Amino acid sequence: MEHIQPIKSSNQKSFNLVYEKYHRQIYGFVLKRTQSDYIAEEVTQLTFIKLWNQREKLDEQVSILLQLFGMARQVMIDLLRKEATRFKYEGQTAVTPFTDSLIRAIENKDLLRMMEKDIQNMPTMRRKVFELSRKEGLSHKEIAAQFSISTKTVEQHISKALLQLKQHLYSIML
Repeated sequence: MEHIQPIKSSNQKSFNLVYEKYHRQIYGFVLKRTQSDYIAEEVTQLTFIKLWNQREKLDEQVSILLQLFGMARQVMIDLLRKEATRFKYEGQTAVTPFTDSLIRAIENKDLLRMMEKDIQNMPTMRRKVFELSRKEGLSHKEIAAQFSISTKTVEQHISKALLQLKQHLYSIML
């Protein structure tokens, strides 16, 4: 992936190019979710600081933009939590429920989007079986009859789908 290896090697020029190329997208991403110029600017700056500080940990198999969005999301949630704690400490409880619900909404929406993308990237039969089970509420027996496969095969598809989702969730939480 472009720019990752040079940044991992502490190449300031590549870092600057990534900053120039993606600064607006990260800012817009945060602004859309928080409706705050201050938070958007703060998170954007902290995201690029985090990128530089954690450059050795960058994954060369994942696009730099995707990694930046992941960092920005985490920085945004961390900052909102700090703000909520500060408001609580200062006795400004009126803002806390909004901040807490905003954090949960961001986490849930992003998580659902990532899980849906994972489901769409599953092998066709696994995806179909999983969707019929989880989204349509069909039993294993009904799914097996629909595809002329055994219920054991249905169970295997669902088990593999759940394992795939769990593994991705685990990698995100690290």
